[in-house]
Amino acid sequence: MMAVVVLAAVVGDTVGYELGKHPGPRFLDLGVMKNRRAALDRAQDFLRRRGGWAVFFGRFVAFFRAVMPALAGTSRMHYPRFLVFNAAGGLVWGAGFVLLGFFAGNSYEAVAKVAGRDITAAVLVTGIIVLIVWRIRRARTRARRAAAPSDPA
Repeated sequence: MMAVVVLAAVVGDTVGYELGKHPGPRFLDLGVMKNRRAALDRAQDFLRRRGGWAVFFGRFVAFFRAVMPALAGTSRMHYPRFLVFNAAGGLVWGAGFVLLGFFAGNSYEAVAKVAGRDITAAVLVTGIIVLIVWRIRRARTRARRAAAPSDPA
């Protein structure tokens, strides 16, 4: 799984780089991008100041992860430099999140084993109580309607 995630991250950002390099400048001039202009300007400034490190660290920030590859292509960053930082960021990011998911999953299984019966019982009891309250309210509503005087009209 780790290899797939890392490979997909690197290839995906390479596609983003190529999109930024070719149609990117025209896309940035579209009216749709005016709402994001300030954020894009900050991202471009970060890229100018930090270069390849912006590509590496951009992977860990949601907005930058989405736009950094295209901005690197738009700014004509040399592809070999981009690829080195992209691959390094993809490796650290991909491996880190796969491991995080693995350890979280193992922790969940341990907690579920201990608390599983208790949680299941609580959900079951809650469901039964909700069903009983619903039935009582329904019966009361029917009784009120039956006891209400009917309109002679």
